[in-house]
Amino acid sequence: MTVTLADVADRAGVSPATVSRVLNGNYPVAAATRERVLAAVDELDYVPNGPASSLAAATSDLVGILVNDIADPFFGIMAGAAQSAIGEGGPGRAGGGEKLAVVCNTGGSPERELTYLTLLQRQRAAAVILTGGSLEDPGHLAATAAKLARLADGGTRVVLCGRPPLPGDTTAATLAFDNRAGARRLTEHLLELGHRRIGYVAGPADRTTTRHRLEGHRAALAAAGVPEGPAAHGRYDRSSGYEATSELLRLDPELTAIVAANDTVALGVCAALRDRGLSIPDDVSVAGFDDLPFSVDAVPALTTVRLPLHEAGVRAGRLALGTEPAPPGGLATVPAELVVRGSTGRPRGWPADAGG
Repeated sequence: MTVTLADVADRAGVSPATVSRVLNGNYPVAAATRERVLAAVDELDYVPNGPASSLAAATSDLVGILVNDIADPFFGIMAGAAQSAIGEGGPGRAGGGEKLAVVCNTGGSPERELTYLTLLQRQRAAAVILTGGSLEDPGHLAATAAKLARLADGGTRVVLCGRPPLPGDTTAATLAFDNRAGARRLTEHLLELGHRRIGYVAGPADRTTTRHRLEGHRAALAAAGVPEGPAAHGRYDRSSGYEATSELLRLDPELTAIVAANDTVALGVCAALRDRGLSIPDDVSVAGFDDLPFSVDAVPALTTVRLPLHEAGVRAGRLALGTEPAPPGGLATVPAELVVRGSTGRPRGWPADAGG
């Protein structure tokens, strides 16, 4: 049964004229009303009548790049690299000519993520790139998978960059970071140095990236027969690292090392330790994740796990253009590399010639 504009208006509880204004974008509409209309469009999978509907499988020159936080270098690096790769398209080049790459900042909101996907579907985007980990909520995952399937059915290329594949999804080309292996190798490094009391500052508990990194950390401890130290969850930002450090040291004042969810969190950990008069790494070793550009300039330079964010972004852009073939089976695992710097060392009193 064909869904009409009147059906959308009825679902949203507004007039057909209001729906038209929202879809055409030619008249100001209250934000709450606009969200209701777009939600109804999404739920009913409404396709406007007229010339556009006859082009359901055609796409525009628009590419959407979804990020959680454009101010976070983790996302900024990938988005910038993808934009540059997409900019390689042009007259006479592969990829179908010039494309307009637009960065869509979700602020970590699952509702905003789905809204952007709806808007990109309406614009018949040539491609959509979703970056970073996803929310571990079955309802949201199912809604996202359904939306991506509809985008793909309309001719939109779908690329996941730094995000694990969605359950049951066969539409997306996926570049998944090996967060588990990276976190495991980082913890093994600390164990080899002699650390046995290791705290962990994790990211938000409902994110795939958080869970995978924490699983890798715990797997290394279990393999070595070392009990898990205290852990705290928080945001992927400096203040979270600072606040969590006080809690970890309250739970175990004898900690000799702290692993942070990412490099930005690690900066907060370092600041909190310095404010308590503790030396890094002599009193407490600190390690991060991602190898963001500032990590090498921290004092001391930060031991971390390097993810090839720029290279992954470039690949995502080329996959979006179709100038790079999709990986076998649609999935490529992007390896993580341990980078040892000055922020980690042997625990105080550990013999210099002792083994791990």
